[in-house]
Amino acid sequence: MIRYIISVIIGYLFGCIQTSYFIGKIIKKTDIRSLGNGNAGASNATKVFGWKYGIIVALIDIIKPIASIILIHYLWNNILAADELIFLKFLNGLGVILGHNYPFFMKFKGGKGTASLIGMLIAIDIKIAIIGIVLIVLTTIITDYIALGTMALVISFVITLIIFEYPFYCILISVIIAAMSIYKHIPNMINIKNKTETGLRQVIRKK
Repeated sequence: MIRYIISVIIGYLFGCIQTSYFIGKIIKKTDIRSLGNGNAGASNATKVFGWKYGIIVALIDIIKPIASIILIHYLWNNILAADELIFLKFLNGLGVILGHNYPFFMKFKGGKGTASLIGMLIAIDIKIAIIGIVLIVLTTIITDYIALGTMALVISFVITLIIFEYPFYCILISVIIAAMSIYKHIPNMINIKNKTETGLRQVIRKK
C-alpha cells in the first residue's frame, strides 16, 4: 500500500510544476489564470501568450509524466511483478494529472491535463500514445477546436486499454482521468455550442 501512496505523491509533485503559470509570472508578469479562460495549461497559454509559448508549455507538460513514470520504473522495476509495476505507473500518471489540474500552491486551480495525459501514454504504451496523438491532431484540425480533439484523446484512451486487454484497475484509472478531462472541458463545450469558443486557426493567425 505504501508504494501506491508514494507513486501518487511523486506524480502529484511532478504535476505541480506549472509551466504556464511560471512563464506568466516570470516572463509576462501576469497570472495566466486571470486571462483567457482562466486555465493554467497549454491551450490557454497558446491563446493568451501565443503559439510559441504554447508549444513550450505543452512540451514541458508532456515531459512531466514521462520523467515521473521513469522514476517509478527505476525505483521498483527490479522488485515488483509486471502487473503491479504497470499499476504503479498508472497511479503515478494519475497523480501527475491531479497535480497539474489541482496544484496545492495555486489554490488547486491549474490546467486540464491534456498534455500530461499524452506524456503519460508515451511513457506507458507508445502504441496507445500514437493512436491518441493522431486522433487529437486530426480531430483538432478537422473541427478547429482543441477541446474536441481532447475528447477524442480521452475516449480513445479508455477504448484502447480495453482493446489491448489492460488490467481492470488500469482501465478504471483511465475512466477517472477521462471523466476529469470531460468535466474540465464542459465550459469549452458550452462555448462551442454557443459559437464563442476561440478556434485554433484564429489563435495561430493572431499570434
